[in-house]
Amino acid sequence: MRKILATGLVITSLGLLTYVYAFKKEEAPLRSGDVIFQTSMSPQCQAVRLATHSRFSHCGMIWKIDNKDYVLEAVQPVKITPLDEWISHGDGKKYVVRRLKNADKVLTDKVLSEMEAEGKKMIGKPYDGYFEWSDDRIYCSELIWKIYKRAAGVAVGRLQKIKDFDLSSGPVKEIIRERYGDNLPINETVISPQSIYESSLFVTVRSKYGEK
Repeated sequence: MRKILATGLVITSLGLLTYVYAFKKEEAPLRSGDVIFQTSMSPQCQAVRLATHSRFSHCGMIWKIDNKDYVLEAVQPVKITPLDEWISHGDGKKYVVRRLKNADKVLTDKVLSEMEAEGKKMIGKPYDGYFEWSDDRIYCSELIWKIYKRAAGVAVGRLQKIKDFDLSSGPVKEIIRERYGDNLPINETVISPQSIYESSLFVTVRSKYGEK
């Protein structure tokens, strides 16, 4: 009898451990408003990484449409991209998803609707390769910062000036020469993907960085 009870206890314990392990391995479902980051290998993206001392060069915002995951992103032009397609554009398909720590309280249905409305205003606008702080053209981190600020009243990341970045490397100097010549607007307000990523307001909910 004792052997039977012991065997049953072992089986139950193994089953419980298997359940706990499977639960831990299960990925957290994404939510509208989550911010997703990736690395791209284009010359501009390399310059962004060097100037901001960041591993990330592009970011977008998760949107659920009919219970499917999409990414609102500022490329050429601003558009909504299926999540799987967006991930495939990154180096090694690596990405990290960050979420507002108090999302349940701040991102109410009303706020999410307002964020969606702000995002829709931007769809179709051209990509801003000059990183100007206007709505005429939009770059990736600018899109996210403005949507959060205007719809949720939250500043997700520290605004900086172009002069605050490391402009000393060769690739960065080349991009500056191509885009601005001798007229680099060093006092232009900018927001980088790294600044948003490092915001203490966010917590990581999914990471595929460094995984195949």
